[in-house]
Amino acid sequence: MSNNDPLPLLEDMAVFVRVCDASSFTEAARQLGRTPSAISRSVARLEAAMGTRLLQRTTRKLRLSESGTEALLRARAMVDAAQSVMEVSGQFSSAPSGLVRMSVPVAVGHQLIHPHLPMFLQAYPEVNVQLWLTDRTVDLVSDEVDLAIRITDQPPPGLKGRRMLAIQHLLCTSPQYLALHGTPTHPSELRTHSCIYLGEEPADARWRFRQGQHIQTVKVSGRYAANHTKVRLDAALQHIGIASLPYFTAREALDQGQLVPVLTDWQFMNAYSGDAWVLYPPTRHLAPKLRVLIDFLVERLRQEPNLPN
Repeated sequence: MSNNDPLPLLEDMAVFVRVCDASSFTEAARQLGRTPSAISRSVARLEAAMGTRLLQRTTRKLRLSESGTEALLRARAMVDAAQSVMEVSGQFSSAPSGLVRMSVPVAVGHQLIHPHLPMFLQAYPEVNVQLWLTDRTVDLVSDEVDLAIRITDQPPPGLKGRRMLAIQHLLCTSPQYLALHGTPTHPSELRTHSCIYLGEEPADARWRFRQGQHIQTVKVSGRYAANHTKVRLDAALQHIGIASLPYFTAREALDQGQLVPVLTDWQFMNAYSGDAWVLYPPTRHLAPKLRVLIDFLVERLRQEPNLPN
C-alpha cells in the first residue's frame, strides 16, 4: 500500500472516529458488529500508516494524543461527508438520532437553553442531549463536545458558528431600595450606593457606562457580591442594593414591577455582554442531529425578548 494513497485507510479512519465517539474499543466493536481485537488492529493499522500514535491507551480510558486530536477532526469531517453523500439517495433521510454533547455557560444554559430543550426532545425522539453547564472555555475536541455556546463577538479561529441572540446587561433594584436611598441619575452617584456585583476579580467592581461618545468608569462597592446571576437577582429583590444582571435573568421581575431599571439613559458596558453563538468544528457536513438542534435553538432564541435599543 502506498503511503500517499489514503483510500485503503478510509475504513480505518471511520473506525477510529467510532472508537473516539464511544471512548472504548469494546463499545465501538459492539456498535460495528466486530471483535475488539479487529477494532484495535484497524486503529493500529492507521497509526502505522501515519507513523504516529493517535490514542494513548490506559486501563481505564482512551486519551487522544496531539496528533490524534488533529486526525479526529479531519476523520470526522470525512465521515460526515460520506453520510452527506448517502443522503442523496435517501438512505439516511430518516429522523436524526444519537447523542449531542453541548457545553453552555451556567446562567445561559439554565435560563435560556434548558427551557427549550423539552420541546426539542419531544420533536426529535431519537436525539439525546447531554448539557454541560460550565463557565470555562471548553475545547470541543479534547473535551469531546459536539457544540459549545459562548458569549463572543464572532467564532474563534478553528470553529464555525451561528449567532443566536444578544446578551445584554442592565442595572436594576427594588422600588423599596430606591425609596430608602434615592435614585441615581448619573453613574458617579453609584459610589454612594450599595452595589451587588460579580466579585470574581477586582475588575468586576469597575462598572463602565457609555452615553453617546462619553464613557464613564465608576468603582463601586457594596456589602454583597455573588458570581451567580440568580443570587444577585434575589439579593436585589431583598432590597440589598443595585444589581448588575443579564436582562434574561431580570426580565420577569421587571415585568412584574418587583425590580426597576436604573440609569437607563446610559448603556451599561458589562464585560460579559455580547452575542451568544453556537459553535461547532469547521466540517462542511454537519451530522443531522447537530443540524436540527442548531436550527431549533437559533429559531427559538430569536423569539426571546431583549432590551430595546
